[in-house]
Amino acid sequence: MFYWIMKNIVVGPLLLGLFRPWVVGLENIPKTGGVILASNHLSFIDSVFLPLVVPRRVIFLAKSEYFTGTGLKGWATKQFFKATGQLPIDRSGGKASEDSLNTGLRVLSGGGVLGIYPEGTRSPDAKMYRGRTGVARMLLEAGVPVVPVAMIDTEKAMPTGTRIPKIRRIGIVIGKPLDFSRFEGLEGDRFVLRSVTDELMYELQALSKQEYVDVYATSVKEKRASLSR
Repeated sequence: MFYWIMKNIVVGPLLLGLFRPWVVGLENIPKTGGVILASNHLSFIDSVFLPLVVPRRVIFLAKSEYFTGTGLKGWATKQFFKATGQLPIDRSGGKASEDSLNTGLRVLSGGGVLGIYPEGTRSPDAKMYRGRTGVARMLLEAGVPVVPVAMIDTEKAMPTGTRIPKIRRIGIVIGKPLDFSRFEGLEGDRFVLRSVTDELMYELQALSKQEYVDVYATSVKEKRASLSR
């Protein structure tokens, strides 16, 4: 109920009116059943606007730090992420990664819509980077379709490091569902996972028209951070 009120009465109408997002391909999202929306990741507001334009409830897996802050700011942040349908996950690796996978699988097995960023982090420079194979493992284990989604110009509305977005129009392009059922039962094969992930990233790049760089975005961020010390 809280999610519905925030999306349709409180926050949603205000943001949609200010930013006037244009959307292409909304009909490509299945009306029922578990499905993954795999999106490029340019800005913090990607996780805000995609759920606003999709009729079904979209659940993202967000880092747990967003839910553990203290004081008024911590409370407000927690309420915001709850309102936008996000679930806390521990991204420290190992067992935490397995728990994150299981959380996503529970959403899908319940017939929900799960939002995922295959790149694993926001792009540092609006380019598209190599996808992580976790999304491939999840969609093969769940046996659900994956829909590629391209966020357009969200990094211009809210660049990384800024707190308040600029009012400008953004876009969302939703591709046709991809069916990887031919790989059923092969979610443990790392070559299959890489093949599925690369095919998905190819579709994302075709929708977004971003320049593609075949390295992980996290590696680029780490390198830049070391050079700035």
